[in-house]
Amino acid sequence: MEHFPPLDPPIRKLLGPGPSEIHPRVLTALARPTVGHLDPWYLQLMDQTQRALRSVMQTQNRMTFAVSATGSAGMEAAVVNLIEPGDRMLVCVNGVFGARMCDVAERAGAAVTRIDRPWGETFAPEEVAAAIDRVRPKAVGIVQAETSTGAHQPVDEIARIARDAGCLLVIDAVTALGGVPVETDRWQADVVYSGSQKCLSCPPGLAPISFSERAVEAVQRRKTKVASWYLDISLLANYWGSDRAYHHTAPINMTYALYEALRIVLEEGLENAFRRHLRNHRALGAGLEALGIRFAAEEGRRLPMLNAVVIPDGIDDLQVRKGLLERYGIEIGGGLGAFKGRVWRIGLMGYGSQKANVYLVLAALEELLAEQNCAFSRGSSVAAAAAAYG
Repeated sequence: MEHFPPLDPPIRKLLGPGPSEIHPRVLTALARPTVGHLDPWYLQLMDQTQRALRSVMQTQNRMTFAVSATGSAGMEAAVVNLIEPGDRMLVCVNGVFGARMCDVAERAGAAVTRIDRPWGETFAPEEVAAAIDRVRPKAVGIVQAETSTGAHQPVDEIARIARDAGCLLVIDAVTALGGVPVETDRWQADVVYSGSQKCLSCPPGLAPISFSERAVEAVQRRKTKVASWYLDISLLANYWGSDRAYHHTAPINMTYALYEALRIVLEEGLENAFRRHLRNHRALGAGLEALGIRFAAEEGRRLPMLNAVVIPDGIDDLQVRKGLLERYGIEIGGGLGAFKGRVWRIGLMGYGSQKANVYLVLAALEELLAEQNCAFSRGSSVAAAAAAYG
């Protein structure tokens, strides 16, 4: 009989674009006894998880729950429920995930119009307003936290413009939730979706999502069935709502993990979490600047939890990332799409957004960059980060 070795994953510092480092309390929650997906105790946990999600997503939306799949399924759930074949959808693209939303919408039969900004930049409200006026779409999609570029898109004014034009607004908050404000109700957003594996510091596998009453009404007025049975919220509502009708076998232990992760976020307090992410981002930025490394995203539009930085000229991207992984157990991300081979993506998300991790990645980068004859003063990055912390 063929021999299979025991499971023994390496211990890594997950400082890339996700998954992020998992809080020990969340890992403990995963190991709790499994119950049935219609067990009365589990149904109560679903209620509690929904309430916690509403707090973190800053909404009172009744239809707020966790899709039993990753963040990309959250994107698909948002689009396929709102879009019927032939509906017009405007998508704002300034990175990989805006482009992915276009693809999802096209597959759902939408007549998609995309507007583009260079990678690392964000959209001005007036250009979105002009496109809405020209296209008159049913729905507008935009990425709040573009993980491929580190760009932080302001959505307040764009949300108002979309609302005034009668458009449904879809916001990708996969990397944003728990790291920067996601103000679902204040923005009057119609669908906001996220993922469990970023700033919530939970394993990948669930996609928090919230539908406004206006969005739910739009789904109820559909003339055609939702293209995906699994992601049809009119069916999911019967499971996550008061009826508790069987829909699918939920990932029980992942719900435990998400619930515990949400408890941790709320115990810290959202504002405290936002300040912590920003403080560590600024310290990392100061350290990287001492190494001659600059951000890819424009000034004032940088995500505090996902730091996309330009690789210095003459530095071997793969050699540095391989050295970080093999010698220090640190994972950072490489560039995607137009940024492939041009940027590193350093994540300081959720539980991983710690002062110790800032110092660790800077010290490791110093050693690896020095081996490639990058010019800087040894120890300068950690000193600069320490000064930024005060």
